[in-house]
Amino acid sequence: MSFWSRHQIFEKNSIVLVAGILVVIAIGGLVEITPLFYLKSTIEKVDGVRPYTPLELAGRNVYVREGCYLCHSQMVRPLRDEIERYGHYSLAAESMYDHPFQWGSKRTGPDLARVGGKYSDEWHVTHLNNPRAIVPQSVMPGYAFLSRTEVDEASVAAHLRTNRAVGVPYSDDQVANAGADLKAQADPDNAGVDAFTKRYPKAVARNFDSKGGAPTEMDALVAYLQMLGTLVDFKLYNEKANLR
Repeated sequence: MSFWSRHQIFEKNSIVLVAGILVVIAIGGLVEITPLFYLKSTIEKVDGVRPYTPLELAGRNVYVREGCYLCHSQMVRPLRDEIERYGHYSLAAESMYDHPFQWGSKRTGPDLARVGGKYSDEWHVTHLNNPRAIVPQSVMPGYAFLSRTEVDEASVAAHLRTNRAVGVPYSDDQVANAGADLKAQADPDNAGVDAFTKRYPKAVARNFDSKGGAPTEMDALVAYLQMLGTLVDFKLYNEKANLR
């Protein structure tokens, strides 16, 4: 029996054809899915990436609450024009502690994945208070009320525990000292700064809104923005690329 004669079984019998399609799809699916059961994570770990500090996490919560993701993406695509404007393309590991991720789908304003360290704290505070003081054509609303709103310290530890429940590796020590770490990061003169920096390497402690007193939501949001894109040393990636 020739190949074409055998193939007629599928061409003339729709039930056999459907069964054959299902078998082929099942085999292909198993080949792709089975290896994933043996992997603890599909995200390659990258040196420098750490969980958010309590203050940064509070700032991220403000960012989500105010809908900043609706106008600002946090994902630099591997396209030449985006890399030249925003910097190195985004790595999956940079979002591994985001629940939910903040990649976004629209850019009314610029991408923020690499905004950390690009501007001063004063610039961010001025921009958030009155965007048109920085960009006259801006359609962004002002958020001056953030400077008058203190961060709810009582809920910070609960936020860390909730994130730990979904996989963020916060330690018992980090959860227990969440409130103290929140205050320490917003006050460089705080006695707990050294302990804070040990718990969160590469985190920066300073008065982000330039005002004294308890940490405000402005402190938190600026702290969050200032760390975006700063955890990974992309010089190492560029050096590896040049070696190739």
